[in-house]
Amino acid sequence: MIIGQKTHLRAIERSDIPTFVRWFNDPEVRQYLNMYLPLSEAQEERWYERLLEDEKGYVFAIETAEGVHIGNVGLHDIDWKNRKAVCGIVIGEKEYWDQGYGADALRTLLRFAFGELNLHRVFLHVYDFNGRAIRCYEKVGFRHEGRLRQSRFTEGRYVDELVMGLLREEWEERER
Repeated sequence: MIIGQKTHLRAIERSDIPTFVRWFNDPEVRQYLNMYLPLSEAQEERWYERLLEDEKGYVFAIETAEGVHIGNVGLHDIDWKNRKAVCGIVIGEKEYWDQGYGADALRTLLRFAFGELNLHRVFLHVYDFNGRAIRCYEKVGFRHEGRLRQSRFTEGRYVDELVMGLLREEWEERER
């Protein structure tokens, strides 16, 4: 377990799969993710099996200090030569939105990424209409690096995708 101030990050378990399916089948949660179709338990089982074999990523369950599983956070597509990874997070339990849990989970993940994995750069993609996430990422220290114009079609329109990144030295400076 990796301990943050408000959250703990733990390994994903097979028993978590029904919770993921519930979250990802909620259109309000799914709208912010790179998914647009409902998800079956069989699909999530296959994802879990691939996760167990993945040497280029880590996904953790986010739990509150009281042990409530509220989301997931991970590092994906780790490039070990260039010391970089893509970050992703979801708070699936909506009653925990806007309470600082996402920011704490990200800080905890970044401490692991930079302090344990010796990564140099962590970056992410976020849709421009996801103001809550953008504020969270800025709060943690991510900087705007680019905009992929009209990269996602959703609800009858194209939206932009923002690229945000954080370098190790920027993280260390913020932590001092």
